[in-house]
Amino acid sequence: MKIIKFRSTLFTLLIGCCFLYQTACTGKKESGKMVFYYNETTGIATLDPAFAKNQSIMWAIHQVYNTLVEIDSNLNIVPSLAKSWEIDAGRTTYTFHLRNDVYFHDSPVFPGGKGRKMVADDVVFSLNRIIDKNTASSGAWIFNKRVDTVHPFTTINDSTFQVKLLRPFHPILGILSMQYCSIIPKEAVLTYGKDFRRNPCGTGPFRFISWDEGEALVLHRNEQYWEKDKEGERLPYLDAIQVSFFDNKATEFLQFRQGKLSFINDIDPSFKDELLTKKGELRKEWQGRLHLNKTAYLNTEYFGILVDEQNPLVKKSPVRLKLVRQAMNYAINRPQLMMYMRNSIGIPAEAGFVPGGLPSRNVELVKGYTYDPGKARQLLKQAGFTDTRTIPAITLLTIPIYADIASFVAKQMEEIGLPVQVEVIQKSLLLEQTAKSQALFFRGSWIADYPDAENYMAMFYSKNPAPPNYTRYKNPVFDQLYEQALLETNDSARYALYRTMDQLVINDAPVIPIWYDMAIHFVQNNVQGFRTNALNLLELRRVKLVGAVSY
Repeated sequence: MKIIKFRSTLFTLLIGCCFLYQTACTGKKESGKMVFYYNETTGIATLDPAFAKNQSIMWAIHQVYNTLVEIDSNLNIVPSLAKSWEIDAGRTTYTFHLRNDVYFHDSPVFPGGKGRKMVADDVVFSLNRIIDKNTASSGAWIFNKRVDTVHPFTTINDSTFQVKLLRPFHPILGILSMQYCSIIPKEAVLTYGKDFRRNPCGTGPFRFISWDEGEALVLHRNEQYWEKDKEGERLPYLDAIQVSFFDNKATEFLQFRQGKLSFINDIDPSFKDELLTKKGELRKEWQGRLHLNKTAYLNTEYFGILVDEQNPLVKKSPVRLKLVRQAMNYAINRPQLMMYMRNSIGIPAEAGFVPGGLPSRNVELVKGYTYDPGKARQLLKQAGFTDTRTIPAITLLTIPIYADIASFVAKQMEEIGLPVQVEVIQKSLLLEQTAKSQALFFRGSWIADYPDAENYMAMFYSKNPAPPNYTRYKNPVFDQLYEQALLETNDSARYALYRTMDQLVINDAPVIPIWYDMAIHFVQNNVQGFRTNALNLLELRRVKLVGAVSY
């Protein structure tokens, strides 16, 4: 087992190494401490919540920080640092009542190194920092044109805080649960400046110990954490978390097989057949040796189609025609794709763009596309393509990990007479081209930022740039419904508007939904209390390690 490197004092180095030295394949330490190990193949760019823009950052930040409210396993908004809140009659002022037993982690930024109590001023500072242009937060958009431009965040007293909106916006509580909105102490930002990114200080269940970038991140149990379980025992149960940064999936899988990782998130396509049947179940040889956790995940995988008819790429392409885009949707055998290309990890997207699990019930009530190649060919003829040999080839841009799926889709398009050429490019280039409307036909995914269908519908609001409106979709009826939904205070009425919008998008076909994703975790059998959720947020507060990993 590799010895962990620390860039800190000799004392911390010695204590850390003694505390975290791992015996072979046990998942526990000689000292009896419970340490949870996981790997981040993509690395962690920062531990500053203002830049929590991807999963690897969000997972780490969720351990160190808390937000005012959070999302439970059933996608309900529940109290966290705020124990309760009220909304005024106009639904533009939210008043939060904070817990009075929450303290920041011990840190050199405080007098005597002792963490102080969290108060409303900390909430105001944290949220104002997101919208401060000097911060250049990647999360500034979450409050853009939503909160009051003069006094968006206000301290009433130490335990009372207010948010003022420009107009009603129902998903604001979901936004306040995002890791961007983690509560931080002003002292840490003033002390560390830009180096705050690697010196985090929060109120969360685990406190920062050390981070040797590219090697290991170590967090220890916060002994003063405010949250308790139903029996009154203080959370978390784990003594520590260690994150490694093997950038190779094969190495990660080997580490897991050797019992050196507590779990792995998802599975590389090259290993999926070793672990899973085509029905998405554990193969017999693995049953009893590990746990497979699956749950619906608020992520829609799709192929996007640029529909801005003023764009030269669109003017020259058959995809400018709605009938052609509908034919493309009918051409794909989604259940077959899921079984053979994904080992049934996910649900074929044969309804709307919004995935299941949300109260608007789009998947149940929006009519999508099923596999019907005959219908697809008929639509191409209706579009004027009686001789499909005259159709110019369409380039499908994708990233390496989805190349096989793109090839599957291209083959099915060709079977209805629509020539498609797959071009594999790096993710950064694809993001750049879709943002600049330089990609006509492209692979995409949309992971919910908060559990509300509005987050998906925002992708098609014409006044939104790219992101999120990568397809440059524009429909005045849709825009009117979207604006109406933002003002609607009745949940049932708002959900009906979401479904109507979703159906408009499906009918106009600027996207080809492929599957609604699943969060899939392979977990060692000595891990207890590990639960997946629809946001795929790594939740470790109630996790325990019991006994050894059995192989």
